[in-house]
Amino acid sequence: MANADHGGGRPAEGFGATAAGGARPRLRVARAGLWLIAAVLAARQVAVVLATPRGERLTDLETWVGPNGVLHVNGSLYDSTRFTGTPFGGLVLKPLTRSAEQALGWGWTFGTLLLVVALGLIAARALPQPVGRRTALLAAPIAVSLLMLSLPVRSTLSLGQTSVIPVLLVLLGCFTARGQRTSGLLIGLAAALQPTLLLFAPLLWCTGRRRAALATGVTFAVGTGLAWAAMPHDSHRYWVHHMAGAGLGGPADDLANQSLHGALLRLGLNGPLEIALFLTLGAAVAVLALRRAVRCFRDGRMLLAVAITGCAAIVVSPTAWQHQLLWVLLAAVGRVGRRASDRYVWPVTVVVVMTLPAKMILPNMASLNPVRDNVVLLAALAAATAVPFLSRASPFWRSPVPTVYAPAVPARFRHVPLVPFLRRVLTRPNLLLELLLLRVTYAAYSKVRLAATGGSNSAGRAEAEENGMQVYDVERVLHLDIEGWVNHTVVGIGWLRDFFDQYYTSFHFVVPLAVLAVLYWRRPADYRWARSALGIATLLALVGFWLYPLAPPRLMPTLGFIDTVHGTQDFSQPDYGTLTALTNQYAAMPSLHFGWSLWCGVVIAVLASRWWMRALGLLHPLLTALAIVATANHWVLDAAGGAVAVAAGFGVTYFLQGPRARALEAADRERTPTRKPVHG
Repeated sequence: MANADHGGGRPAEGFGATAAGGARPRLRVARAGLWLIAAVLAARQVAVVLATPRGERLTDLETWVGPNGVLHVNGSLYDSTRFTGTPFGGLVLKPLTRSAEQALGWGWTFGTLLLVVALGLIAARALPQPVGRRTALLAAPIAVSLLMLSLPVRSTLSLGQTSVIPVLLVLLGCFTARGQRTSGLLIGLAAALQPTLLLFAPLLWCTGRRRAALATGVTFAVGTGLAWAAMPHDSHRYWVHHMAGAGLGGPADDLANQSLHGALLRLGLNGPLEIALFLTLGAAVAVLALRRAVRCFRDGRMLLAVAITGCAAIVVSPTAWQHQLLWVLLAAVGRVGRRASDRYVWPVTVVVVMTLPAKMILPNMASLNPVRDNVVLLAALAAATAVPFLSRASPFWRSPVPTVYAPAVPARFRHVPLVPFLRRVLTRPNLLLELLLLRVTYAAYSKVRLAATGGSNSAGRAEAEENGMQVYDVERVLHLDIEGWVNHTVVGIGWLRDFFDQYYTSFHFVVPLAVLAVLYWRRPADYRWARSALGIATLLALVGFWLYPLAPPRLMPTLGFIDTVHGTQDFSQPDYGTLTALTNQYAAMPSLHFGWSLWCGVVIAVLASRWWMRALGLLHPLLTALAIVATANHWVLDAAGGAVAVAAGFGVTYFLQGPRARALEAADRERTPTRKPVHG
């Protein structure tokens, strides 16, 4: 595909020539480091698979070729519903039934890793030419690392699946095969294993590779015919029942099925109406995707053309399980956005979707369930039909609108330079990237916070209570032990108790998010500075949760505190509402309730233009401090710890980035003398 129609130069050769010429030592070191990361990720995946108890690892492979596997015994391949491949795939795997399960498991795992590495190398070498030295050197290890991290590869390795093979066959046929017949043969074999990959035949035909298109169709027909002759019953069941939407490997409406058919079933459609709608929408997606892929191919973006076609194959397939979704990751090579600051939105979105579970990307809200349940399908659909990929003829392809930075800042200390990639940006950051950053960061924060006590509220209780007594003793020495008096006083005043309960439960997230939203819209340069300080403070707080689990006053059964928010607790089986099993109740030191409120107060006090706004800003941390003590959710020293974390967050931000951009601009204007007009 790539070799015949675009100057005759092989992408691999152009890539290698660019990479070979005198790379800088720093790039070589970076490349070695990235390859080391890729090797560590591969070793980790192997360790995860092999450390899983036998019987729980490589379950699909064992179901196929084990002693009682469907490929080893008489009967239909599809009686167990575990075999999801085509009859041709079963025919190819039949010889493997003679291998011992243990040896096959090791060989299959390491063989799959080699296939993944080959896939990454081919994808890196297929990038549209020309590429810079940095891209040439770093693309391959980055591609392999992303593949190792992706959910499809991890699923393939854990299940013992074959889904990497069709993708690799297509890339080999498109970018390394010599001659159209060989190219068509490889792609036809891939289609025989995954039928919707026949979409590559019209792509080949429309781009002038008609011999390859014919070879693809013939190879597919021969492979399918051989399987039909050898296994007529299984072939009839697959091509009639499965292709009609029955589903293999599980119910077709399962969340793991990220095809258009699965999404329609999850929306409640079924029967002839659903089938008609699926066929109509699938045909429309296929046509739109092929038109886009042909344009990309003629524009010299062959890898993107292949990725778009693969994404369309996901959408139109009756079932597309997680291990079959690698095509979406390849679509990250498309360039989107005229501004340099927007250039990373699409690849970051693709990487996040393909490496993180959907529940980490979107919050658990009923209104978002249709999006969260189909997030990979939506990414594939967007890549196939909607994402405005830039043409190489666009002036923004190589020269996007540059990002506006604040003037350079001298280092805080003579021998400690500021971090270059943390330069202050004056323009508003991309909203989608910021939302992804906030959501993924908070999801990771929640998991680390819960893991700080062993993954449950019961784990580490004794240590947390012992630390609670230590804090209480220190407060008594310092005469700060006012929690009991405040707690019991507030409990005796109904309206005051209700006020502090409401303040504690309602303003913890609302106020920081509101401040971030206002800064994003009105003060984008200050938004980055403030957001960085908040993120660093939260990271430091996580370290505190991990090193020093602390029981708050309400969880100290011998001290007589009253939990005004959750009520009296049975400490052997506590009940904190829907978040009982999802939050770490011993993450008290430092108090992020107070820390985040103090961050809000400082930001408002520094940036607000009116005195009453500053006063309200400073009132928020004061009321929060009273609320966390009155409700018995924190010790006084927890608030002091939160203040230290926030101060450290602002300090580290200043150390890494220098002063705020607006303050720097004002100082620069003061230092620059005003030129007087010269009269001649």
